[in-house]
Amino acid sequence: MTKTAFRLSLLLIVAIGIGIAIVNRDVFSAQILENWVSRFGQAGPLVFIGLYAIATVLFLPGSIITLVGGALFGPLWGVLYNLTGATIGATAAFMISRYLAADWVEQKSGPRVRHLKTGVEAEGWRFVAFVRLVPLFPFNLLNYALGLTRIQVSHYVVTTYIAMLPGAVAYTYLGYAGREFIAGGEGLIQKGLLALALLALAIFLPGLVRRLRQKPMLEVSDLKIRLESGERPLILDVRSPEEFVGEQGHIDQSLNIPLDLLEDRIEELIPFMDRPVAIVCCTHVRSAKAAQLLTAHGFTDLSVVRNGMTAWISAKFSVVRD
Repeated sequence: MTKTAFRLSLLLIVAIGIGIAIVNRDVFSAQILENWVSRFGQAGPLVFIGLYAIATVLFLPGSIITLVGGALFGPLWGVLYNLTGATIGATAAFMISRYLAADWVEQKSGPRVRHLKTGVEAEGWRFVAFVRLVPLFPFNLLNYALGLTRIQVSHYVVTTYIAMLPGAVAYTYLGYAGREFIAGGEGLIQKGLLALALLALAIFLPGLVRRLRQKPMLEVSDLKIRLESGERPLILDVRSPEEFVGEQGHIDQSLNIPLDLLEDRIEELIPFMDRPVAIVCCTHVRSAKAAQLLTAHGFTDLSVVRNGMTAWISAKFSVVRD
C-alpha cells in the first residue's frame, strides 16, 4: 500500500469512527460506561484508559469519562487513569493530524495561517499550557489543530499531562464524591465541600492564568518614550471612525480598525505580526478585548495602553483630528 493510500485509509477510518460516535452520542452515558468497565475486573483500569483514549480521538465528551474514572477508581488512581487516557488520546489525535495534513497545510496555507502557525510554534510548550489551562477551543478539536503545527511531540505530551492536572483532579474528585454520596459513605459533608472547592478552582483558574499571562498595561508616558526613541510600534486604535476623528482625536500614524470589525480585518494586521502593537481606545476596555482576539490569532507582542486616549489627552500629548 502506498503512503497516499494509507493516509486516505486512515482518514476514512477516523472519519467513520467520529461519525459513528456522534450518531451514538446519546447512549454514551456515565452509568453505561461504569457498568461496562466494571465487567473487566482487574483489567478494568487498562480498558478504561484505552476507552478514554479512543473517546478523545472520536470527539466524545471527556468530562463524563473523567467523572466515571473518579467514581470507579477513587480520587488518587482515578486522576492517574484519567490523565493517562486523556493524554494518550490527545497525543494520538495530534499525531494523526500531523501525519495526515501537516505537510499539506504547510504547502497550501496563506500568509495569515503561516503567521498564526509561526506564532504558536514560537511559544511552543507555553502555548500548549495556556490553551490547556484556558480552554479557548474545545479540547478534542484542539488536539487535531495543534498537530498541524511543528510543536515538538515531547513538549506537547508532557505539557498536556501537567496542564490538565488541575481540571482532572477537580472532576475526578467530583465523580468520587458523587459515588460516595449515593452509597451513603462517611464524611459526606467534608467530601462534598472539598469537591465544590476543587470545582471552583478549576472554573476560576483559567481566568487567573489569562490575567497572569497578560503583559502589564502600557502607560501613556512609556508609549510616548517608545515613539520618540524610534521604536515605532504599531498603534492600533479600536474606536469607531467617528471617535477616531472626534473630540479626542487620535495619535499620529495610528491605524484605526474598530473592535467590532477587527475579526474580519485581521488580514490587514498580518504584516505587523512581528512588530510590537500598542492598542488604544477611549479607556482600555475595548483594547483589552482586542488584545484577547489578537492573541487567539497568534499575535504575541501586544500592549494595552492604560486609559487610552483619555490618559493621552490628560498628559497633554498632541493629537490629530482629521
